Amino acid sequence: MTLPDIVSREEWLAARKALLAKEKEMTRARDALNVERRMLPMVRIEKDYVFEGSAGKASLLDLFEGRRQLILGHFMFDPRWENGCPGCSAGADEISDGLLAHLHKRDTTYAAVSRAPIAKIEAYKAKKGWTFPWYSSFGSDFNYDFDVTIDERVKPAVYNYKTRKQHEAAGTGYYFEGEPPLEQPGTSIFLRDGDTIYHTYSTFGRGAEMFGGSYYWLDLTALGRQEQWEEPKGRADLVREASPTFEN
Repeated sequence: MTLPDIVSREEWLAARKALLAKEKEMTRARDALNVERRMLPMVRIEKDYVFEGSAGKASLLDLFEGRRQLILGHFMFDPRWENGCPGCSAGADEISDGLLAHLHKRDTTYAAVSRAPIAKIEAYKAKKGWTFPWYSSFGSDFNYDFDVTIDERVKPAVYNYKTRKQHEAAGTGYYFEGEPPLEQPGTSIFLRDGDTIYHTYSTFGRGAEMFGGSYYWLDLTALGRQEQWEEPKGRADLVREASPTFEN
């Protein structure tokens, strides 16, 4: 277990400036990547998906709430479960009314979609105290079409743009472990032109980190996210020993 070296203020400043140069490189690279993301082609949505929300049946167009863009969080909530995914719930905890208001000012709506029936969604949402719109895709093809519900009885297994075979070769075959259908997280972005809807982007797995939240705050600290895979090793153990309620 190691903590950062103890140095003089002058030595720290020199090291910080060296790191700042790399941070600026990353910022410029991220800006360039964002340009490429905005220049991606898009696909017209031809299927008439039907969801169910707190006010009843809703089309994909309804989910925009009249705005130009729609960010849909694929929230893991299998119809067989009584509660939503803990990881998805941790991310949902950070979706504040203020965040939603800022998105709305930029003509963008956020909503979550899960395969669980709306009654389970509404009960869990009330228990958690969340206010963002959350719809059920129960009984529709939506989750399968966007590769966040994996069931080879329905279609070939694909997640994060890789097949089962490709994931197994890469050491990430765990995405397909368990009894199907399997739920996976992701986020999909849509653009509306009149009543015509286009799919512009989807991200999965660790792609969700770009939405920020507590992980990005912790990345700035000396102890980091306190995950076992992080370097330098041992700092998660330091926090675990100090806090009996620590979760990893």
